[in-house]
Amino acid sequence: MVRRPLNSSLLRGRILLTTVVSAVMALALLPLRWPGMELAGIAPDWPLIWVVAWSIKRPPWQGLIAGIALGICQDGLVNPSIGWWPSHGLSLGTVGFLTALLQKDRLIQEDFISVALIVFAMAVIAETVMAIQWTVMGQRPLGQIWFDHQRLALASAILSSLWAPLVYAPLSRLWQSD
Repeated sequence: MVRRPLNSSLLRGRILLTTVVSAVMALALLPLRWPGMELAGIAPDWPLIWVVAWSIKRPPWQGLIAGIALGICQDGLVNPSIGWWPSHGLSLGTVGFLTALLQKDRLIQEDFISVALIVFAMAVIAETVMAIQWTVMGQRPLGQIWFDHQRLALASAILSSLWAPLVYAPLSRLWQSD
């Protein structure tokens, strides 16, 4: 059987659909707690992993927009009780922008290890940005915010970096075919 090459508009449509579905899946995985996937009550930050995977080989403005968009969607899912405050939008936008600035291909060649390290660092940055936002808002005691920040940042960074290659590998392969 001879395989025909897909025409470019069909291929782009498939890539766009897969990209949107993978982003929605990253959001849908947020409330799931599977056995062995929690550390100190914290699960992997799937949207953060997705934003890092997206931003690694893209210009900073694309990482920023993808991070803000996914963060606003995440805010709509997890923060309905405090009203609209773009806590995840700002942190994921920062992550997308900084990840794209790294220009990983020029600095680090090993894919899986470097992606895990980038996700680890970006999880700490994202949690720090959110802690700063909570500090500015002043809705919780300052000591409690920064005490929780240490636990959240470390647990999120460890778990997210461990799961990052699993998300990055198929998405990177898909986006390379674009």
